[in-house]
Amino acid sequence: MSAIATNGVVPAGGSYYMISRSLGPEFGGAVGLCFYLGTTFAGAMYILGTIEILLTYISPSAAIFKAEDGGEETEAMLNNMRVYGTCIIILMAVVVFVGVKYVNKLALVFLACVILSIIAIYAGVIKTAFDPPDFPICLLGNRTLSKRSFDVCAKFTEINNETKTTTLWRLFCNSSLHNATCDDYFSLNNVTEIQGIPGIMSGVLIDNLWSVYSEKGSIVEKKNQPSVSGSEDIKIGGRPYVFTDIMTYFTMLVGIYFPSVTDLSCIVLFGACIEGVILRDKFGEAVNGNLVVGTLAWPSPWVIVIGSFFSTCGAGLQSLTGAPRLLQAIARDGIVPFIQVFGHGKANGEPTWALLLTAGICEIGILIASLDSVAPILSMFFLMCYMFVNLACAVQTLLRTPNWRPRFKTLSFLGMSLCLALMFICSWYYALVAMLIAGCIYKYIEYRGAEKEWGDGIRGLSLNAARYALLRVEDGPPHTKNWRPQLLVLLNLDCEQLVKHPRLLSFTSQLKAGKGLTIVGSVLQGTYLDKCTETQKAEENVKALMGVEKTKGFCQIVVSPSFRDGISHLIQSAGLGGMKHNTVLMAWPQSWKRTENHFSWKNFVDTVRETTAAQQALLVAKNIDLFPTNQERFTEGNIDVWWIVHDGGMLMLLPFLLRQHKVWRKCKMRIFTVAQMDDNSIQMKKDLQMFLYHLRLNAEVEVVEMFENDISAFTYEKTLMMEQRSQMLKQMQLSKNEREREAQLIHDRNTASRSTPAVKASVAASVPEKVQMTWTKEKFVAEKHKNKDTNVSGFKDIFNMKPHGVFGSTDRRSGQSAPSPRQWT
Repeated sequence: MSAIATNGVVPAGGSYYMISRSLGPEFGGAVGLCFYLGTTFAGAMYILGTIEILLTYISPSAAIFKAEDGGEETEAMLNNMRVYGTCIIILMAVVVFVGVKYVNKLALVFLACVILSIIAIYAGVIKTAFDPPDFPICLLGNRTLSKRSFDVCAKFTEINNETKTTTLWRLFCNSSLHNATCDDYFSLNNVTEIQGIPGIMSGVLIDNLWSVYSEKGSIVEKKNQPSVSGSEDIKIGGRPYVFTDIMTYFTMLVGIYFPSVTDLSCIVLFGACIEGVILRDKFGEAVNGNLVVGTLAWPSPWVIVIGSFFSTCGAGLQSLTGAPRLLQAIARDGIVPFIQVFGHGKANGEPTWALLLTAGICEIGILIASLDSVAPILSMFFLMCYMFVNLACAVQTLLRTPNWRPRFKTLSFLGMSLCLALMFICSWYYALVAMLIAGCIYKYIEYRGAEKEWGDGIRGLSLNAARYALLRVEDGPPHTKNWRPQLLVLLNLDCEQLVKHPRLLSFTSQLKAGKGLTIVGSVLQGTYLDKCTETQKAEENVKALMGVEKTKGFCQIVVSPSFRDGISHLIQSAGLGGMKHNTVLMAWPQSWKRTENHFSWKNFVDTVRETTAAQQALLVAKNIDLFPTNQERFTEGNIDVWWIVHDGGMLMLLPFLLRQHKVWRKCKMRIFTVAQMDDNSIQMKKDLQMFLYHLRLNAEVEVVEMFENDISAFTYEKTLMMEQRSQMLKQMQLSKNEREREAQLIHDRNTASRSTPAVKASVAASVPEKVQMTWTKEKFVAEKHKNKDTNVSGFKDIFNMKPHGVFGSTDRRSGQSAPSPRQWT
């Protein structure tokens, strides 16, 4: 906290401001609300402490509920705390509502009482050096006895020259007679009385310096005290022993007392003046409930009683003053929507609504009434707050943020570790509950809260982690198991910088489902100096549409003198390191057949060629405006895949990814492949079904038989070549590495053989070569009788591309395969 405070000015909000501005709004809001709850419950605990001091030490007769027997004392005290606590919380809330200036004036009085109490303790310690107080405790052997059940610390007493048994005798024996049957340990050990406060010169510090570990419910025993062990046949549960109530550890004591020099010095002085059995007696059973520190203080125990009373009152008022302002600071930041109403208050800024909520939550703690039940709750919240304050310092130190220049250096990692350890040492289940509450608030703020850019350390950690991950991904290409389409979506914008085809982003979100990389790009024609404003507007529009369509990805707008160059720049430079796209998705160009709009088809052809040159897949969505939105649901239908060229399974992967989305989930998948009339279609269908089985894809397989002249020569030759190559490699029985080298050699030879005729054809350009795709017979005959136009040279580029197949849907009304308006080529 000192490091953060010395690094700059900390406005209202205190620890919340430190955490939120260092770790982000999610951590700040979660820990801030937990710290608010801890401060509020602390106010309840202080008020309960005030009532306990009032009814136990100042005025026991003021109790409204009185116990009729000893077993009802605890319940009566809890009921008194509930009644008096409600009255005090109302009174304190009125004081805080009237004005903080009155609280500040009362704080001076409370502070003076606390200072006087501390001085009285130090004075009492000095006095014990030469005049220790009379403060006896009773021991049976080395076991501490509770004085609430007897008055004389002895087995026998002399009354009128007659020896009689005491009350203590009757607690361990079955009768008051001398020959009564007594507890074995009671018979074998003597009853002794020692001073509970022997003084600072007694050397008791040496005995208390070493740790004494005991489990809850064990008897408090004095070290180095003679004792004879007896048989434990008789249960000791009903005997007047003093039992340990809580377990404690060194780390817990260090965490509790180390932050306060005053508390640490007092603890050392207590250990030097008071017997260890008294220090381990939580409720003062051995001293009949008397205030030990009051007996130690000088000149009177009333100094400690009054000081404790006003100290708890002042702490309660401070909690009711600070907690509403903390809630108001969180509400005004707007990171938690449902508490924004508590950011309002009076005209002078006083948090009226937050005060009412704080008083209500504080009343819940008062109705619980038990200090032992309330204390762990606020301890967890406070320790969590302190842990995250240390974490904020640790993150800033780890990142070496340029603006992190505190004048106070600290061991933040050690402090964070101690706080976390103390949480689980105190109560592991309370610690888990507190972390669960903080986690729920964190996720709520992340889901519903407003985004804030505060330059927090978590963003810095994310950037470092992203850099490290990118460097790791850069090592090599992804494995086949990790491959998925990483999309570069090319959008067209109109004159108002709005997206022409919004359904393209809908289709992207359906295909990706938030997985993998998605880059949404567009090109503005012109120069960046002239188009700077339009670029920002276009980026805002695209991001807004991505949010509406739930497309998770990045937006990149490029300004280029020509549209073709801009598309080329996107294909080449989009992405970073290993996070680059491997697939380009675009819409089919509109009015590409019109002669006056030759730029449309030419840009499209150039995009296809450059995508192929970059060794990337190309997805072209035709009639994209007819594609379904994210809100539509298909209850039936088919997704048809025309598998013309065996491309390794990408066409199989695309419909599988689509069916993961709820829009296409109920659609069936059908695979169509082409065979010649003389092929074994039945065997081909079985092989394809087996292939899909190994791919773990559920799809229907259909083999369409066609005449040889209907099948593209290129497609048939390519498919045949791939099959012959695979069959030949299997027959050669080569190893995996040898098969890869042999396949590469065959590929290089085929490439060289095809490149030689291509060079000759370019020289003899007067006789253009006729190139075909996989057409239907009707289209082939119609194209054959057309006159060749001199302007069709541009279309030859697209015909020369390797056809990857057609992926489309089926007319769901007729149930038959038909040319689909929704298809990829």
